[in-house]
Amino acid sequence: MPPRFFIPSQRLNHTMPGIKLIVGLGNPGREYESTRHNAGAWLVGRFAARSNAALKKDARYFGTVGRIDGPAGAVFLLVPSTYMNASGRSVGALAGFFKIPSAEILVAHDDLDFAPGTAKMKLGGGVAGHNGLKDIAARLGTHDFWRLRLGIGHPGERDVVVDYVLSKPSQDDRILIESSIERALEVLPLIVAGDLQGAMLKLHTKEKP
Repeated sequence: MPPRFFIPSQRLNHTMPGIKLIVGLGNPGREYESTRHNAGAWLVGRFAARSNAALKKDARYFGTVGRIDGPAGAVFLLVPSTYMNASGRSVGALAGFFKIPSAEILVAHDDLDFAPGTAKMKLGGGVAGHNGLKDIAARLGTHDFWRLRLGIGHPGERDVVVDYVLSKPSQDDRILIESSIERALEVLPLIVAGDLQGAMLKLHTKEKP
């Protein structure tokens, strides 16, 4: 069995520091970089660029890693270089080394349950069949980490989901997904500062009906 990196979690409140690790999920390689499954990686890459934080390969954490200075100290940015179903190896390694509790981890990922253009946040809950979330939860020993969910829509048939997430979105859908990433980028400073409730309020009230 793979090693587990169990870090006790705790619910955030207004006096706690903000997120210390922001993860963007995707698959490595040129053939996947523009596919729907890499929406989380798109977000973290964009945030790193806007924050002037270089993402550099780090074999210790099985991914590309960046670092920015938040109000309460360092905030790590991570894009796993593992395939999606082994994302927890990367997240667990970095969180374990720096002793980052699960409630201070935010995972950005594609979400079939929401239409393109939708961005939602939540703490904990199920993994809804998402292999990246499933592996992270297994490695951390808990589902109690934050998620930033970027809608990619559903193909309508369960049998074609794999091909759907591993294909490029249409031009119209890509524009909508990019719009949800832009809204998420607007609230990331609040997230880093620890105002998770404020970030959710701002993000969710900007949703189009």
